This record gives sequence, C-alpha cells and structure tokens, in this order.
Amino acid sequence: MSETRTTLTIESLTSEAFAPFGDVIELAGAKQIPINLGTTIRFHDLAKVDVTDEGGRPLMNLFRGQPRELPFEVRMLERHPLGSQAFVPLNDKPYLVVVAPAGELDVTKIRAFVSRGWQGVNYAKGVWHHPLIALGEVSDFIVVDRGGDGLNLNEQDLPESLWLTQEAMKAAMR
Repeated sequence: MSETRTTLTIESLTSEAFAPFGDVIELAGAKQIPINLGTTIRFHDLAKVDVTDEGGRPLMNLFRGQPRELPFEVRMLERHPLGSQAFVPLNDKPYLVVVAPAGELDVTKIRAFVSRGWQGVNYAKGVWHHPLIALGEVSDFIVVDRGGDGLNLNEQDLPESLWLTQEAMKAAMR
C-alpha cells in the first residue's frame, strides 16, 4: 500500500500574493532617498516592525539556517502573537516560506512561496509560519523580531503532513 502525500503548491513570492501574511522586503517600488551627500540611496520603510505589545522591544539577530532537502515534510507551524518577525537574507539563494493567516490555524489556508533569493519577508504579528527553510547551502539571515516579557511563541502540529517538492518549486520558478 502506497502512502498518499499532500503536496503544497509553491508560489512565486510577490508583495501582492504575500500581503495577507505581512511584507515582502525588496527594493522594487520602495521610496528612494539620497543620503550621505548623495553617495548612498536609502530604500525607505521596507516593512512594518510591530514588536511593542506588552513592553516589547526590537531585537536584531543573525540566523544561520542549515539547508533542507526536498521533498520536505511540513509537520508544524509557529506564530508570534506579540510581534512581527522579519527575515532578510544575506546571500542570494532561494528559500521557502510556508504561511497561514493569523487567528486559529486553518490548514486549508496554508500557502507556500519561494523567494528569488534576495527578497526578505516580514511576518505580521500572529501569522502562522514554518521555521526557516533554507535551500542548497547554509544561509544567513538578519532577523528583526521582538524581545521582552510575555509568551511570544505558539507552535501547533498539523493534523496531516504537507510536502514541499522539487517539482512544485520548479513550477513556481518558471
């Protein structure tokens, strides 16, 4: 008897498609401000950092993600109910993003995206997401999230595993 796998469709990461979950951090469409006597361009206000609930404060971290192999089994999601969480890649390697809307976890609304490598994501407060899914090689990310008191992490196992496959990723990158 063969096991049936539920495969997630993987979508290209765009600001419009990702809007229900937060922000795509990219330069396209950003306000550009010349600074430092015209020697630097500031790409202004790329994501909404929302971390002050219950006395929170912003943290800046570096996450070093070990590469995951496809097919990859998605068995759980997590969320941060007190603050947003932004991931900005320091290399130019695609990575996968799995999300579901804030509120009670609805597994029928789980979506998967593949970044173009240089795009970051900012998960809005309370949005369900899978922990970092780096691909191909060890990848570093600057992460801006919330520090402070209060419970800011919930994890929930899925009733049934979902799968991310190489075929689904190739289809998204066409």
